[in-house]
Amino acid sequence: MNRLFVDHLTVLDFSYLHPLRGIVGESWIMDIELSGDLDEQGMVFDFGDVKKILRQAAEDMIDHKLVVPQDLLDMNVEQKGERIEVSCSFPGDAQFHISCPTDAIAALPLTEIDIESVEPLLTKHLQSVVPDNVKKVKIRLREENIQGAYYHYTHGLKKHAGNCQRIAHGHRSKLEIFADGQRSQLTEYQWAKKWKDIYIGSWEDVAQEETINGVEHIRFKYVASQGDFELLMPKKRVYMIDTDSTVEWIAEHIAQTLKKQRPQNWFTVRAYEGVKKGAIAER
Repeated sequence: MNRLFVDHLTVLDFSYLHPLRGIVGESWIMDIELSGDLDEQGMVFDFGDVKKILRQAAEDMIDHKLVVPQDLLDMNVEQKGERIEVSCSFPGDAQFHISCPTDAIAALPLTEIDIESVEPLLTKHLQSVVPDNVKKVKIRLREENIQGAYYHYTHGLKKHAGNCQRIAHGHRSKLEIFADGQRSQLTEYQWAKKWKDIYIGSWEDVAQEETINGVEHIRFKYVASQGDFELLMPKKRVYMIDTDSTVEWIAEHIAQTLKKQRPQNWFTVRAYEGVKKGAIAER
């Protein structure tokens, strides 16, 4: 059989629920290889169609969604018409709850969300959308090889016209900070530690703060073009900022905070949103 490949076909940016880590932002690069017979064009599959059809199918499955291991013990997933609700507990009696449009959640028949578990499900899904001459779809999911500090964050952007408005999607992102033109890896690692597995929330989206089983929680609510979104998170897993949580505002927040702490220095912050894209702020 003939084979073709596309490396770095797309980056899948999403968040997933983990029984210990909580809600984890992630970015997986997807490579793909197709095996099959040549069609009337002399191709296994037109590269244009690979990029349109297969990339779109992969993104429709998990990109910019909250991925839920629905077979995990104590994971409660309830479909209510065009809406879905997911509830579970985190260590220390902390509670998690989300209510949102169905498209914002990917509930998979798994007990754990990782590359080894998701790859077979995604492969099966992509195999279902290729023409008959394509006999085998093979994918590889991988994390970006980051030399330095990075963090996993989750957020939602209610003003966004696309899927970023979903209240619980995320990214695995590297961070570069320069003080007076010199790379400051210590500062990078300090921020990465502070934002490990974090939800970055905006104050204007807070509906209320409440105590459940003696644990402080924050409830977020907003209405976006795709529908109503609500999220309950343990307060200790949330980092609040005064603005929306776009990567531009995230870079700005870090730069402003550093400038207040060390006014004698000039800071340049390169904050990434997933892989090979981000924003720069200077103060």
